[in-house]
Amino acid sequence: MGDRAAAQVLLTQVTAAHHLLALVWADGGYTGSLVEYCLAALALVLAIVKRSDDIRGFVVLPKRWIVERFFAHLMRSRRPVRDFERSIASAEAMVYWSMTMLMTRRVARPRPSRA
Repeated sequence: MGDRAAAQVLLTQVTAAHHLLALVWADGGYTGSLVEYCLAALALVLAIVKRSDDIRGFVVLPKRWIVERFFAHLMRSRRPVRDFERSIASAEAMVYWSMTMLMTRRVARPRPSRA
């Protein structure tokens, strides 16, 4: 199954589970009929984040860093680095575990005093 067809199935399931979802950012590979499908069938705006043609070399794309930062946090946990899980449920549990560790560290971080 291609990425666009899989994205259509995934976005249908996600919008059914999360009714308040209104905007999704996607890579340039998801242009075309998927954008129209999301708007017409799912009432969902699929915003394509494109790389400018006149820029050479590495450039941080808008909103792309959010996904890359998420992957970096997952890789800090080390277990999700390789896919050793036997089921999707255990792989999902590892993502929850990694994000729980991240959020508890953030909550426990001492705040600077406002004087």
